[in-house]
Amino acid sequence: MTKKEQVLLIQKVFDDIYADADCTLEYTNALHLLIATQLAAQCTDARVNTVTPALFERYPTVEAFAEADIAELEEYIKPTGFYHNKAKNIIACCKRLRDAYDSIVPDTMEDLTSLAGVGRKTANLVLGDIFGKPGIVVDTHATRLANRIGLTKQSSPVKIEFELADIVPKEYQTRFCHQLVMHGRAVCNARKPKCDICPISVYCKKAGVEKNKK
Repeated sequence: MTKKEQVLLIQKVFDDIYADADCTLEYTNALHLLIATQLAAQCTDARVNTVTPALFERYPTVEAFAEADIAELEEYIKPTGFYHNKAKNIIACCKRLRDAYDSIVPDTMEDLTSLAGVGRKTANLVLGDIFGKPGIVVDTHATRLANRIGLTKQSSPVKIEFELADIVPKEYQTRFCHQLVMHGRAVCNARKPKCDICPISVYCKKAGVEKNKK
Protein backbone atom coordinates (compact mmCIF):
# COMPACT_ATOMS: atom_id res chain seq x y z
CA MET A 1 0.00 0.00 0.00
CA THR A 2 1.35 3.43 -0.91
CA LYS A 3 1.15 6.33 1.53
CA LYS A 4 -1.35 8.07 -0.74
CA GLU A 5 -3.57 4.98 -0.60
CA GLN A 6 -3.10 4.81 3.16
CA VAL A 7 -4.28 8.43 3.51
CA LEU A 8 -7.38 7.78 1.40
CA LEU A 9 -8.35 4.83 3.59
CA ILE A 10 -7.82 6.91 6.73
CA GLN A 11 -9.86 9.72 5.18
CA LYS A 12 -12.89 7.44 4.84
CA VAL A 13 -12.75 6.62 8.54
CA PHE A 14 -12.02 10.15 9.71
CA ASP A 15 -14.74 11.66 7.55
CA ASP A 16 -17.20 9.32 9.22
CA ILE A 17 -16.23 9.85 12.85
CA TYR A 18 -14.82 13.40 12.66
CA ALA A 19 -17.14 14.83 10.05
CA ASP A 20 -17.46 18.14 11.90
CA ALA A 21 -13.75 18.62 12.59
CA ASP A 22 -12.89 22.29 12.55
CA CYS A 23 -10.46 24.76 14.05
CA THR A 24 -10.84 24.81 17.83
CA LEU A 25 -9.76 28.44 18.09
CA GLU A 26 -12.71 30.82 18.20
CA TYR A 27 -12.64 33.64 15.66
CA THR A 28 -14.90 35.69 13.42
CA ASN A 29 -12.47 37.02 10.81
CA ALA A 30 -8.96 36.61 9.41
CA LEU A 31 -7.37 39.02 11.88
CA HIS A 32 -8.87 37.18 14.84
CA LEU A 33 -7.56 33.82 13.63
CA LEU A 34 -4.14 35.31 12.90
CA ILE A 35 -3.85 36.74 16.41
CA ALA A 36 -5.40 33.73 18.16
CA THR A 37 -2.99 31.36 16.44
CA GLN A 38 -0.02 33.40 17.58
CA LEU A 39 -1.36 33.29 21.13
CA ALA A 40 -1.79 29.52 20.89
CA ALA A 41 1.97 28.96 20.69
CA GLN A 42 2.91 26.93 23.80
CA CYS A 43 -0.68 27.33 25.01
CA THR A 44 -3.91 25.38 24.67
CA ASP A 45 -6.64 26.56 22.33
CA ALA A 46 -9.08 26.38 25.22
CA ARG A 47 -7.09 28.90 27.23
CA VAL A 48 -6.67 31.19 24.23
CA ASN A 49 -10.45 31.14 23.78
CA THR A 50 -10.89 32.49 27.31
CA VAL A 51 -8.63 35.45 26.50
CA THR A 52 -9.68 36.51 23.02
CA PRO A 53 -13.25 37.80 23.63
CA ALA A 54 -12.04 40.66 25.84
CA LEU A 55 -8.92 41.10 23.71
CA PHE A 56 -10.83 41.55 20.47
CA GLU A 57 -13.33 43.86 22.14
CA ARG A 58 -10.48 46.08 23.32
CA TYR A 59 -8.57 45.87 20.02
CA PRO A 60 -11.16 45.36 17.27
CA THR A 61 -9.01 46.34 14.27
CA VAL A 62 -5.53 46.07 12.83
CA GLU A 63 -4.99 49.73 13.66
CA ALA A 64 -6.00 49.21 17.28
CA PHE A 65 -3.44 46.44 17.71
CA ALA A 66 -0.77 48.40 15.84
CA GLU A 67 -1.21 51.38 18.16
CA ALA A 68 -1.62 49.34 21.36
CA ASP A 69 0.30 50.13 24.51
CA ILE A 70 2.47 47.06 24.92
CA ALA A 71 2.10 46.90 28.70
CA GLU A 72 -1.68 46.98 28.45
CA LEU A 73 -1.70 44.38 25.68
CA GLU A 74 0.50 42.12 27.78
CA GLU A 75 -2.03 42.17 30.58
CA TYR A 76 -4.78 40.98 28.23
CA ILE A 77 -2.74 38.07 26.86
CA LYS A 78 -0.77 37.16 30.00
CA PRO A 79 -2.67 33.88 30.65
CA THR A 80 -1.41 32.48 27.31
CA GLY A 81 2.23 32.59 28.44
CA PHE A 82 5.30 34.12 26.80
CA TYR A 83 3.27 37.31 26.74
CA HIS A 84 6.19 39.73 26.40
CA ASN A 85 7.29 38.25 23.09
CA LYS A 86 3.74 37.61 21.87
CA ALA A 87 2.71 41.22 22.54
CA LYS A 88 5.76 42.55 20.74
CA ASN A 89 5.09 40.33 17.72
CA ILE A 90 1.37 41.15 17.58
CA ILE A 91 2.06 44.88 17.51
CA ALA A 92 4.80 44.51 14.89
CA CYS A 93 2.59 42.17 12.84
CA CYS A 94 -0.29 44.62 12.81
CA LYS A 95 1.94 47.57 12.02
CA ARG A 96 3.10 45.73 8.90
CA LEU A 97 -0.48 44.77 8.04
CA ARG A 98 -1.45 48.43 8.32
CA ASP A 99 1.53 49.83 6.44
CA ALA A 100 2.12 47.19 3.76
CA TYR A 101 -1.25 45.50 3.24
CA ASP A 102 -3.84 48.24 3.80
CA SER A 103 -4.85 46.49 7.06
CA ILE A 104 -5.95 43.37 5.15
CA VAL A 105 -4.63 39.93 6.07
CA PRO A 106 -2.84 38.62 2.94
CA ASP A 107 -3.58 35.28 1.33
CA THR A 108 -0.17 33.92 0.33
CA MET A 109 2.44 32.00 2.28
CA GLU A 110 5.15 34.49 1.36
CA ASP A 111 3.18 37.50 2.57
CA LEU A 112 1.88 35.86 5.73
CA THR A 113 5.31 34.65 6.83
CA SER A 114 6.68 38.16 6.34
CA LEU A 115 4.61 39.18 9.38
CA ALA A 116 6.17 39.15 12.84
CA GLY A 117 5.32 36.03 14.82
CA VAL A 118 3.87 34.19 11.82
CA GLY A 119 5.51 30.93 10.78
CA ARG A 120 4.38 28.31 8.29
CA LYS A 121 2.04 26.61 10.78
CA THR A 122 0.09 29.81 11.42
CA ALA A 123 0.16 30.76 7.75
CA ASN A 124 -1.19 27.38 6.65
CA LEU A 125 -4.00 27.57 9.19
CA VAL A 126 -5.05 31.00 7.94
CA LEU A 127 -4.72 29.96 4.29
CA GLY A 128 -6.86 26.88 4.83
CA ASP A 129 -9.54 28.11 7.21
CA ILE A 130 -9.93 31.65 5.89
CA PHE A 131 -9.04 31.45 2.22
CA GLY A 132 -9.81 27.81 1.41
CA LYS A 133 -6.33 27.15 0.09
CA PRO A 134 -4.58 23.81 0.62
CA GLY A 135 -2.11 23.73 3.47
CA ILE A 136 -0.77 21.31 6.06
CA VAL A 137 -0.74 22.62 9.63
CA VAL A 138 2.01 20.78 11.47
CA ASP A 139 1.32 21.10 15.19
CA THR A 140 2.21 18.66 17.95
CA HIS A 141 -0.72 16.39 17.03
CA ALA A 142 0.24 16.24 13.34
CA THR A 143 3.87 15.55 14.20
CA ARG A 144 3.01 12.76 16.64
CA LEU A 145 0.30 11.08 14.59
CA ALA A 146 1.98 11.33 11.20
CA ASN A 147 5.03 9.54 12.64
CA ARG A 148 3.03 6.95 14.55
CA ILE A 149 0.79 6.15 11.61
CA GLY A 150 3.82 5.82 9.36
CA LEU A 151 3.17 8.69 6.97
CA THR A 152 6.58 10.22 7.71
CA LYS A 153 9.77 9.59 9.65
CA GLN A 154 10.62 13.26 9.90
CA SER A 155 10.79 15.37 13.06
CA SER A 156 11.18 18.74 11.34
CA PRO A 157 7.77 20.48 10.98
CA VAL A 158 8.70 21.85 7.55
CA LYS A 159 9.79 18.44 6.26
CA ILE A 160 6.63 16.85 7.67
CA GLU A 161 4.54 19.56 6.01
CA PHE A 162 6.08 18.93 2.60
CA GLU A 163 5.81 15.14 2.89
CA LEU A 164 2.15 15.27 3.91
CA ALA A 165 1.35 17.88 1.26
CA ASP A 166 2.59 15.39 -1.33
CA ILE A 167 0.36 12.51 -0.18
CA VAL A 168 -2.78 14.20 1.20
CA PRO A 169 -5.26 15.36 -1.48
CA LYS A 170 -5.25 19.17 -1.71
CA GLU A 171 -8.98 19.48 -1.07
CA TYR A 172 -8.63 17.35 2.07
CA GLN A 173 -5.55 18.92 3.65
CA THR A 174 -7.20 21.48 5.93
CA ARG A 175 -9.85 19.04 7.16
CA PHE A 176 -7.27 16.28 7.64
CA CYS A 177 -5.21 18.49 9.97
CA HIS A 178 -8.25 19.32 12.09
CA GLN A 179 -9.14 15.63 12.20
CA LEU A 180 -5.64 14.76 13.39
CA VAL A 181 -6.12 17.16 16.30
CA MET A 182 -9.43 15.54 17.24
CA HIS A 183 -8.00 12.03 16.92
CA GLY A 184 -4.92 12.99 18.89
CA ARG A 185 -7.03 14.26 21.76
CA ALA A 186 -9.61 11.48 21.73
CA VAL A 187 -7.55 8.38 20.96
CA CYS A 188 -3.91 8.82 19.97
CA ASN A 189 -2.77 10.86 22.95
CA ALA A 190 0.86 11.56 23.68
CA ARG A 191 1.41 9.40 26.75
CA LYS A 192 -0.68 6.33 26.06
CA PRO A 193 -2.35 5.90 22.68
CA LYS A 194 -5.48 3.77 22.77
CA CYS A 195 -4.45 1.47 19.93
CA ASP A 196 -6.89 -1.23 21.04
CA ILE A 197 -9.91 0.98 20.24
CA CYS A 198 -8.40 3.08 17.45
CA PRO A 199 -10.62 3.10 14.35
CA ILE A 200 -7.62 3.44 12.02
CA SER A 201 -5.40 0.88 13.75
CA VAL A 202 -5.47 -1.38 10.70
CA TYR A 203 -3.79 1.39 8.71
CA CYS A 204 -1.37 2.45 11.46
CA LYS A 205 2.28 1.41 11.74
CA LYS A 206 2.47 1.82 15.52
CA ALA A 207 -0.73 -0.10 16.13
CA GLY A 208 0.62 -2.92 14.00
CA VAL A 209 3.84 -3.01 15.99
CA GLU A 210 1.94 -3.07 19.28
CA LYS A 211 -0.28 -5.89 18.00
CA ASN A 212 2.72 -7.99 17.00
CA LYS A 213 4.20 -7.59 20.49
CA LYS A 214 1.24 -9.36 22.05
